[in-house]
Parts: sequence; structure tokens; C-alpha cells
Amino acid sequence: MSITPPYLQKGDRVAIVCPAKKLPKPMDDAVALLQSWGLEVVLGQTVNAEHHQFAGTDQLRAQDLEQYINDDSIKAVFAARGGYGTVRMVDKVNFDRLKTNPKWIIGFSDITVLHAHLFQSFDLCTIHGQMPINIPDGTAASVETLRQVLFGETVSYNVAAQPLNRMGSASGTLIGGNLAILQSIAGSVSDYDYDGKILFIEDVGEYLYNIDRMMYMLKRAGKLAKLAGLMVGGFTDTKDNDIPFGQTAYEIIKALVEEYDYPVCFNFPAGHVADNWAMVFGKEVQLEVGPDKSELKYI
Repeated sequence: MSITPPYLQKGDRVAIVCPAKKLPKPMDDAVALLQSWGLEVVLGQTVNAEHHQFAGTDQLRAQDLEQYINDDSIKAVFAARGGYGTVRMVDKVNFDRLKTNPKWIIGFSDITVLHAHLFQSFDLCTIHGQMPINIPDGTAASVETLRQVLFGETVSYNVAAQPLNRMGSASGTLIGGNLAILQSIAGSVSDYDYDGKILFIEDVGEYLYNIDRMMYMLKRAGKLAKLAGLMVGGFTDTKDNDIPFGQTAYEIIKALVEEYDYPVCFNFPAGHVADNWAMVFGKEVQLEVGPDKSELKYI
């Protein structure tokens, strides 16, 4: 059984750190939002640090995250942003305190490294959702889903049908994140066990041929064959070559899983999109893909 950290309550202290890329501007909007939820916000050293494109050195970013993992007064840790760099510091962090004092880790994109690592190593549930840097541009509805999930309110999601969907019903543990990151950690100690899982994937700014290549890597590694279900989120700002690839990102993915029989939900509102709904990775979920809508609910 996966470990669900205690849900937040008003008065709780939470921390914001930067495990990856440096921040381009202060996070006043995000801090104000969290305070409006009744939370006390603590900012890590990495929020104002920089080392080339990173939010401080690998060592500093690791120490910053570990400090708030070890601080029992901190009930959740938000990654301020993604970018690149989490994989450089993840092995420098001692996560052992989470075994006895689990807490929520929140983020998406490059933070997929932490989602996968913490689930594989500690069976810890984490939250894939809006990060402080995204708060000003996120929809009010998506930000509300983050609050609901953090405070333990019941959530279930209904998504409009998409022509490429494959109908069906499945249950399993929800895992996933950014496709490029999932591919980059394959074979490492942080890699997910995909069998029997409901996989969510999303990506941004990728060439179509590279999406095809990454999906083939997952397929040839045996990671797609035994899924319980597949949820495909935003594949935004995709790029093409002078000679067109000939398929959209969604068409590429559909073709790569055509031979399997599990349900597939396209256009799930999560990823590098303004309407980035929060999801609890590591939780058991039920996925229903029907003719009129898809539904995701926690079991």
C-alpha cells in the first residue's frame, strides 16, 4: 500500500524550494494564494539563488530540499518551478525522514523525477499540479483542484470525449508525468514499475519525431504493454521539421498503443496548460473512458 501524507490544515507551515531551474521573478502571487488558504509559507534558500541556469548549485538545491524534508514542522514542500536540474541533485538528497514523517511534495514537469523516485523508493504519494511559477497564469479551476487535493477534499474529474479515445474501464495506481523525464530516468533507481498502472503523460516544446522516439523507447522497454490504462495530457508547443512528420502528438501515441486493449483518454487537462488539474500520483484510481466523457476518480 502506498503512503498518503497527512492532508493540510489551516495554520500548517509549507515550504517552497527550487530543485531545478532558477526563478525569473518573485512568487508573490503564489505566496499570497497559499496564505489565503491559511498556510504559513517558508521560502528556501534556492528561491533567490542562481548558478548558471540553476537555482544554486546541485549541492545547495539538494540541501534545501532535504532541510524541509527533515523539518517536521513543514507539512508540504512545493517545487517553485521545473525546467531542468532535478535529476542532477536527486541522488544527493536523503529522503529517509519521509518514511516516518511523510509530507506532500508538489510539482510537475522536471519534478517528475521526484514523483517517480519517491514512489519507487518509498511508496509515497505525491501531487502533480500547479507550481508557484504557474499560479499567475493558471486557471482558477486548476488552482482550486490543487487546494482540494492538498486539504483532502474528495475530487473526481470528468473530461469531454476525444475522437482518438479508446473506451473501457480500468483501475490501478496512478503514475507518470513528463514524457521526456520518464524516458530520461528509464533504467535508473528512480524508474517506475509500469505494470498494472494507469499512466499519465504530457510534454511541451518537443519535436514530433522525438515524441515518436520516446514512445518507442517506452514500448520497446516493455513499459506500455501491461498498463491498466493510459491518460494523455497536454502536448503543447510541439515542433515539426521542414519535412513534416505526418502525425500529431496524439496520433503518434495512439498508433504506438494500438495493439493493446486498455482504455486511453486523450486531452486530459494536465501538464503545461493553464488548466492543469491536480492529481495524486501513487493513489488507486478508477478510469472510465466512455462515448461522451472520461471520468477519473480515486478509489
